[in-house]
Amino acid sequence: MVAGGLRCQVSGKPGDGNGGAEGSEEEMVVDDSEKSMLMSIISQLRPGADLSRITLPTFILEPKSMLERITNFMQHPETLLPIPTIDDPEQRFVSVVKFYLGGWHIKPPGVKKPLNPILGERFTCHWDFETHPGTQAFYIAEQTSHHPPKSSYFYMSPQHHIRIDGTLKPQSRFLGNSAASMMNTSVVIMRILNRGATAGKQGGGEKYILTQPNMYVRGILFGKMKYELGDHAYVRCPELDLVADIDFKVKGFFTGAYNAIGGYIKRDSTGENLYEISGSWNAEMWIKNLLTGKRELLFDATDAPPTPPSVRPIAKQDERESQRLWHEVVSALKRRDQEAATDEKFKIEDRQREEARTREAEGVEWKPRYFRAVEPGSGDEDALDFILKTHIDEEAPIEDQIRQILSIAPIVDGSPRRGSKYDIPPHHPQPAAPQDQFADARE
Repeated sequence: MVAGGLRCQVSGKPGDGNGGAEGSEEEMVVDDSEKSMLMSIISQLRPGADLSRITLPTFILEPKSMLERITNFMQHPETLLPIPTIDDPEQRFVSVVKFYLGGWHIKPPGVKKPLNPILGERFTCHWDFETHPGTQAFYIAEQTSHHPPKSSYFYMSPQHHIRIDGTLKPQSRFLGNSAASMMNTSVVIMRILNRGATAGKQGGGEKYILTQPNMYVRGILFGKMKYELGDHAYVRCPELDLVADIDFKVKGFFTGAYNAIGGYIKRDSTGENLYEISGSWNAEMWIKNLLTGKRELLFDATDAPPTPPSVRPIAKQDERESQRLWHEVVSALKRRDQEAATDEKFKIEDRQREEARTREAEGVEWKPRYFRAVEPGSGDEDALDFILKTHIDEEAPIEDQIRQILSIAPIVDGSPRRGSKYDIPPHHPQPAAPQDQFADARE
């Protein structure tokens, strides 16, 4: 799950790094020169064109990789961690829906898109939960495909019996005065390991399948650029025979409101509506019990500060980890130096193209370091395409599960770096290669 902008390559110009962001959190006003840049690019496109290879200006860039952006959805532990403790199955499902809806508001102001991860890029982090001392959660992500783009990730909190596996598979399209990032093939599998008929068993637990709304940027040609979530998304638990059908409503030309949601939690086998959901995904969301008529606040995004994860220092990361990889680009974006951001980004892209040529010339088959292709016939997991390669023994004691996770990748500060026979062949620098600016900090 992730709230993100369009998936497209980006170039830039000197100027304001924020694109003149004004107004609401989902609007961005661009100046005449920026609008001219957009128009010159868009004039070459036809409706329906694939935007994944199109170059757009850097003033729409968020200084963060998509692999890191995905963690936005894990940044409300106050909604996630209580789920396994809820005994009533129906209320447990409602709590999963609350967690699902609670992450969409975490985004930068205006219309911004995260950096496109390069093939083999990795990001890891962890949470130490202050409200539950001595408990943690761990996150591992990797770009498992470049064309088409696929970002695979794993999240687990052993002490709280929660595991999440997902793959983000955006498909970007130009639609005229708008552009869309179609997310309907992106799937998340969330398992509550201590619940359900297979609780405590390997690969067991109560399983939830979550899909995502599509994302739109309106007003590219005229009007203010506006970010919207649209179309239906689902939370489904086959074991409980429950499904939430959430309609992320786009505003009509004359009617409707921005950022509105509506939908129902229903009995999947009969279609009987049990609860009604309404409100705004970036404000208050309400739930109404259709049996009793009681309506109550489900989640208030205006009063929900996120809990970001802890990330190892950049100096201790390897060059394929997101924050280290994009450090120069992000630094330039933060100081609003669009020319430098563009130059640094092109260096990374050129390196990626060189690596692809090297692999082809040497007959090297690239494979992800942390994930593997899902075997056909794996059921709901088929839609993930990739899943964590390492076997986590979910029947083992909690301490053993944590050790297994920490052995996969450097996640916490002090973790050693690990090599792999599947690493992308190293970049071949010029004879006078610049000194590693992080070398002193590592020693």
